[in-house]
Amino acid sequence: MAVQKSVSLKEVADKAGVSIATVSRVINSKTVVKGETELRVQKVIRQLGYRPNRVAQRLRTTKGASKLIGLLIPDIRNPFYVDIIRGIEQYAYARNFAVIIGNFSQDEERQKFYIETLKSESVDAFIVAPFPGMNEYVKELSEEGYAVVCIDRGLPGVDLDVVKVDNFQGAFDAVEHLIRAGHTRIGHITGNRQIPTTMERVAGYEAAYARYGLAIDRDIIVGRDSDYQSGVDLAAHLLGLPGPPTALFTSNNLLTLGALETIHSRGLKIPEQVAIVGFDDMDWAMSLNPPLTAVRQSGFEIGRIAIELLHQRIADPARPFVSIVLKTELIVRNSCGYMLRGGYEVHKDS
Repeated sequence: MAVQKSVSLKEVADKAGVSIATVSRVINSKTVVKGETELRVQKVIRQLGYRPNRVAQRLRTTKGASKLIGLLIPDIRNPFYVDIIRGIEQYAYARNFAVIIGNFSQDEERQKFYIETLKSESVDAFIVAPFPGMNEYVKELSEEGYAVVCIDRGLPGVDLDVVKVDNFQGAFDAVEHLIRAGHTRIGHITGNRQIPTTMERVAGYEAAYARYGLAIDRDIIVGRDSDYQSGVDLAAHLLGLPGPPTALFTSNNLLTLGALETIHSRGLKIPEQVAIVGFDDMDWAMSLNPPLTAVRQSGFEIGRIAIELLHQRIADPARPFVSIVLKTELIVRNSCGYMLRGGYEVHKDS
């Protein structure tokens, strides 16, 4: 037997011709809504049979009690997400939130499984690193009354609180650095191109080329998944070309590690024979030989801000959605080869 789907706040808002925030205010009696508008909303609520969500009710009636947060991430093997988890857990504890982690391993069925399971376990709110296929699931969570914050990237067409970094500028800085070091043929190993983060970094790569009037060779922009093996295979493809790139820009730390494995397995010297710059400055970057030039983004800070946004959303469900974009920093070490090509004045992390 089919289960009847509950009426969402958005459906009420659309039929009443008002915003979701206005419907929320009418239901919660938080602020004054003009009389005729309130009556219209209440009429639609009765017509559609809308019932206030149990999540919102619980959040309003359990002030001071611990709240349960569902954290959904695509790949717990990625050190960047580990940093985010550290930030979330440290500041969640300070806000009296407990965190349950669901690692969905970039799999749509697992995404759905974790969302439904966490809902059945009376989770109060969600922090999500969106992945292709999640749009409708996450949109429904918001419409059902759950507080939701997106980390690392937003969801196209879905209004939610978001905290991420400036991927475009980070990629631009990395590629510009390589160009200024003398490289004009820079291979770009991207992640999954269905992810907004990936495409923002590709756009930064392209903008750096445009800034210096260089033609882009699309054959050396290659992508597959955002994992280690993709880095191994894609670097092998690029370095096996008749005219291989003199430098590589990798889109995340796992791709960087995979590319480094290929470079070392071929006996190539960094940066003398091939330079490399990665997106993500992890703890191990300093320990490599030579130390890795990388774009630094603070996963810990993303986690901290995600908890603050969640706290604010729970306190005021009708507040406007915000998107916070954090700055990145290019940390220059020895893998980019800028000193071999004459160098230029730049901050160097020793």
